[in-house]
Amino acid sequence: ALRKGSDLEKAFATAALVYNNHADPENKLSKSETKSLLQSQFWHFIQGQENKPKYQEIISSLDEESENKINFEDFMILLVSLTLMSDLLQEIKNVKTTK
Repeated sequence: ALRKGSDLEKAFATAALVYNNHADPENKLSKSETKSLLQSQFWHFIQGQENKPKYQEIISSLDEESENKINFEDFMILLVSLTLMSDLLQEIKNVKTTK
């Protein structure tokens, strides 16, 4: 459906597909599944962030009350939060592209 979509549309569609492929029948992820998914699918954004207080706060929240589940909206907020604090984001900003 998104073959002709923009890069941004495809990126968000991919995030939704990854979430849906891992979600339970109620369309939710356990906190431990969320943590595992982030560590396997979002590694380049989170590597090297372990000493940052905000990263520790986000990851430790996934260890607390592990029976609680994450919905898609909360998952996307996690992705955005981790992206904003990532060193990779700064590297991306520093890349000058020419057309």
